Amino acid sequence: MAESKIDAAREWIVEHKLRSVGCLWLSGIAGSIAYNWSQPGMKTSVRIIHARLHAQALTLAALAGAAVVEYYDHKSGAKSERYAKFLDSSSRKD
Repeated sequence: MAESKIDAAREWIVEHKLRSVGCLWLSGIAGSIAYNWSQPGMKTSVRIIHARLHAQALTLAALAGAAVVEYYDHKSGAKSERYAKFLDSSSRKD
């Protein structure tokens, strides 16, 4: 049975939590700066502060999302299966 795109995305996020939070933060900063630069009559320092605040809010949301994914994996037992596969493959190298 083929994996759905949502399951594949969830699995990638589980494997690369910090990378996904960092990418979301970077895209949040870039998007916020682009939006703020289109607003006339705003000082540069205010634009930068707004961009930082927007990116900070996105980061908190991404961390909360990563925590929910981690909780779901813990409840479903998927995390223990993943570690068991890792431990089995590393013990065979000896």
